[in-house]
Amino acid sequence: MELINLEAHKIRRATRLDFHATNNDAEYEALITGLKLALEMKVENLNVFSDSMIMVYQINGVYQAMGSRTELYLKCAQRIIARFNEVRLELIPRGQNEGAGELAKLGSCHEATLLGVVPLDIQRQPSVPEHEVGNLSGNLGPTWMTPILAYIKEGSLPDEKNDAKE
Repeated sequence: MELINLEAHKIRRATRLDFHATNNDAEYEALITGLKLALEMKVENLNVFSDSMIMVYQINGVYQAMGSRTELYLKCAQRIIARFNEVRLELIPRGQNEGAGELAKLGSCHEATLLGVVPLDIQRQPSVPEHEVGNLSGNLGPTWMTPILAYIKEGSLPDEKNDAKE
């Protein structure tokens, strides 16, 4: 992750994710880390450039987040973005994002001497909960899942031949 102010001063930071993360998770983690750093530096207006089309389009409302973990990342990023006066997230071609590629390599590097003056943070847990489970109370009655659960738990099939076949 790289922050550049109006005078072209750069702050670079690499983060190694010490947990299972998809490429999209890693993109969101980098965004969240950068947003938090910008807040610490009292930045009020921010332009974010990323080569992750999925993340940029999700943040900008063009794509819908699919999957509960991606939705959690999107909501987390949106909560942080709301703390700024203005944040613009723009998609750039991967070729124009060479600095991010270099930092990604550093984040996966095990040789501390190769990092030079770029700080390396080890992030042991995701910025969002691993699982978000709703609390269900009371009897909700039969749903489309009831026969499936009965089959899994008890091995019983519905009496109707077509229902059992499903």
